Amino acid sequence: MEKMRMESPDLTAGNVEKIGAMFPNCVTETIDEHSTPKKAINFKILKQMLSDEVVDGDEAYEFTWVGKKAAILEANRPIRKTLRPCPAESKNWDATENLYIEGDNLEVLKLLQESYLGKVKMIYIDPPYNTGNDFVYADDFVRSQDEENRQMGVFDEEDNRLFRNTDSNGRFHSDWCSMIYPRLMLTRSLLTDDGVIFISIDENEVNILRTITDEVFGASNFIAELIWSAGRKNDSKYISISHEYILCYFKNAQYIKDHNIIWRERKQGLEDIYTEYESLRKQFGNDHISIETALKKWNKSLPDGHPAKDHAHYNRVDKNGIYFADNIS
Repeated sequence: MEKMRMESPDLTAGNVEKIGAMFPNCVTETIDEHSTPKKAINFKILKQMLSDEVVDGDEAYEFTWVGKKAAILEANRPIRKTLRPCPAESKNWDATENLYIEGDNLEVLKLLQESYLGKVKMIYIDPPYNTGNDFVYADDFVRSQDEENRQMGVFDEEDNRLFRNTDSNGRFHSDWCSMIYPRLMLTRSLLTDDGVIFISIDENEVNILRTITDEVFGASNFIAELIWSAGRKNDSKYISISHEYILCYFKNAQYIKDHNIIWRERKQGLEDIYTEYESLRKQFGNDHISIETALKKWNKSLPDGHPAKDHAHYNRVDKNGIYFADNIS
């Protein structure tokens, strides 16, 4: 007779789920004595939730997760690798100043420190959104080798281990935080004093990412949380989210302020108007009426769709240059 192996339910895990249903703020991510990730209950918070008085204990304003210290250590850990140029696979190698780099982005960011430390004007990154289906790098500091062997994953072209970070993972948020944290630390060190970084993200981790970037770049260097239309999906069960986010941070907001750096660009078509004005001024000198008449005639002669036609109201001229009339009421 074949023996049947039966396993009793994990009552502790069941209780954690029940408590989490009543008190979601008490559920956290941790590791057990075998370094296995698991969901657990923060008993300090649970005790406070069940008390009508402030529970004794030290408090601090902080954001942490399982593996944060190791993530910081990983950002500072040196590597012994070299970037290898591939002229044969490149486009106009001898003429272009553009570089396309393939590899583990954490290792590449470390290698770029030597040549580009404090020299990069702008950085844009599009990290995994942690939707539950993203593949993220299985960095050594994220899990033990035993966990690594048991974690089903894939390899990229450079033989870097990847894994699908599903929400059933006991360190779903912690793994993602540990992935993004050292990379942000390294990107910050690449920026110039007037440099800026843009980071794409969606609603799954936008709040966590904002907290991490506040810590890495400093909350005072936050510029804006941009919202952009990303297209509407038709598979939503409740509300169809048709937007994503881009977080924007300065490297040094005080430097921007001290040097009076302003991001401003003339509207498309205005440059054509000012160029025509300068040409007419050379022709008519200080005859503002003739310049104004000729400017209006020039604008009417432009073909439909010309960007300057959108600014046809910039057609008045005096000794100070071009202006447009408006109703002061």
